[in-house]
Amino acid sequence: MIISIENAKIFQKQSLILQDISIQIDKGEFVYLIGKTGSGKSSLLKTLYGDLPLKEGTASVCDFDLTKLKKSQIPFLRRKLGIVFQDFQLLSDRSIHDNLNFVLKATGWKDKQKMNERIEEVLKSVGLTNKGFKFPHELSGGEQQRVVIARALLNEPDLILADEPTGNLDPETSEEIIKLLFEISKKGKAILMATHDYQLMQKFPTRTIKCENNTISDSSPNNYIKNTIIDNIDLPQEGNNL
Repeated sequence: MIISIENAKIFQKQSLILQDISIQIDKGEFVYLIGKTGSGKSSLLKTLYGDLPLKEGTASVCDFDLTKLKKSQIPFLRRKLGIVFQDFQLLSDRSIHDNLNFVLKATGWKDKQKMNERIEEVLKSVGLTNKGFKFPHELSGGEQQRVVIARALLNEPDLILADEPTGNLDPETSEEIIKLLFEISKKGKAILMATHDYQLMQKFPTRTIKCENNTISDSSPNNYIKNTIIDNIDLPQEGNNL
């Protein structure tokens, strides 16, 4: 089990955002997180990656107990997480290779050869072989989002948290990104994806968690839907300009 939350409450400072939260997410599951703006989606994600402390209830993420999480442990938790942002957050003054190298250095990698090999591996996995020399502004929005997914995969995380990863992309590109994320989940990564793209959800249905009325509901709380989606999904091909 990658995420386990029981009877939790989430606060922003002194304001109660979500209560009565109980969630379990297993290895290899793909789960949508939906809800109106201000419903608590971002607060839930921030709690999962240690940006907001959990004050009430019990929760573990990637074997870290969030109720006992110390500031010094947060970097170690985040090494087991991959985070995919809507606005990419790539460093514009350096190449794609150097963006990824920066993350590896920051998470303790030392061996230059192994670092270069890992960068090549993750770029290949998202269909961007031979794009490492380019700068972010030289890539399309979809290619930049694939770089962000590659960055999230660098440390072979157990869990990927994706916060509106298709929010700034056109429908065709969004579909390619969701296919890529589903392919990654089929390789054993748990993925929790916040989204407002209901058309995409209808096209690629799976378990859904909804933030509403200061709590959450699960599309299948007792016998949740395993990811049975699309064995025929193909990864985006190199040169397919997302």
